[in-house]
Amino acid sequence: MRLHHALSLFLAVAFAFGPVAGAAAPSGVAIAIVTDRGIIDAVLDPVHAPITTKNFLRYVDRGFYAGGTFFRAVPGFVIQGGNKSREQPADRPIPLEAPAQTGLKNVDGALAMARTEVPDSATSEFYICDGNQPILDGTGPGTGYAVFGHVTKNMALVRAIAASPAVGQALTTPVKILRIERVR
Repeated sequence: MRLHHALSLFLAVAFAFGPVAGAAAPSGVAIAIVTDRGIIDAVLDPVHAPITTKNFLRYVDRGFYAGGTFFRAVPGFVIQGGNKSREQPADRPIPLEAPAQTGLKNVDGALAMARTEVPDSATSEFYICDGNQPILDGTGPGTGYAVFGHVTKNMALVRAIAASPAVGQALTTPVKILRIERVR
């Protein structure tokens, strides 16, 4: 009986606070972020964040991230990566799928889209949360940063990248993204 109560409590917390790093999303799409320092495994959530997941996979499927980098790091906050130099005029910003809309929160290990101060400006750059970042969730519809997945393996590498030498928030030596691929 205690196991049943513990499981019920876990599920209630999980639904209240969104996906937990290391937990698989239902109907998720598994990916591997292959860097020159190791591999970060993640699962994307096309059920709750369909627009953002489709956008990210469009870049993944065309090999866009090969040759990109994790270039920004703030320990205890985020690491940010992408390959902005490869964007094309057809790579238009996508509408924001706000955490208030999707229920996906900027928790430890969350993958989310980087953007400017304009909510509907995300294109290809993304970040991974190093710790819980409720400030990035915003306060309502049209605010916050769009979470679309979470790390399932190797948060140690995320934390190592976050702790790498930097000038301000720019990594002194960016971490190369060799490729991001779907895991079949």
